[in-house]
Amino acid sequence: MNVNWLEWLGYLASLIVLISLLMSSIIKLRWINLLGSSIFAIYGFLIGALPVGLMNLGIALINVYYLSKIYQSKEYFKMLPIDDNSQYFNYFLQFYKNEIEKVADKEPSNSYNYEISFYILRNMVPAGVFLATKYDEDTLEVELDFVIPEYRDFKIGAYIFEDCKSFFLTKGYSKCISFSTKEKHIKYLQKIGFEEVTLEDGQKGYIKNVD
Repeated sequence: MNVNWLEWLGYLASLIVLISLLMSSIIKLRWINLLGSSIFAIYGFLIGALPVGLMNLGIALINVYYLSKIYQSKEYFKMLPIDDNSQYFNYFLQFYKNEIEKVADKEPSNSYNYEISFYILRNMVPAGVFLATKYDEDTLEVELDFVIPEYRDFKIGAYIFEDCKSFFLTKGYSKCISFSTKEKHIKYLQKIGFEEVTLEDGQKGYIKNVD
């Protein structure tokens, strides 16, 4: 079967559009769909199929419009303390159990087992959970820093570790440490400024100064 490069371009565009629909994050969906629709528009114009080209050009422009709205809109973030024995907290952990297992080495337990525990609200939606215990006098060990799939664009991470520095400092913590073997979570830690360190006992961890 002879397939010319234009056909391959159409197949590539179709594959990218299909992949975009698998994204749980709306931002990833928009960006990948923008790429796929742009290639599809080029493909349509090159083969002389104006309806295909114009429709996908329109889809690309719609993606640009909504991406610009996402990046220009001011979002509201808020910490909300987790009550001990909270039914909602237990339900949240159970509902996102499979997703949490992808980023956490240990299964989280009741909120009263942690020095610090709070939800992260994003535009009043409970978008994540933060759980941490005391590691040493000035270091907080992050046991769970979980964000639901729809909001994984690093904005919540930046809010916690940059905008809320004073919260940790007032509690006496100038550093945060995390121990993780999950590749996906390690990439997240490095993206938001955690640096890999080897401790005296030879254990590998990731530390971020918050002062």
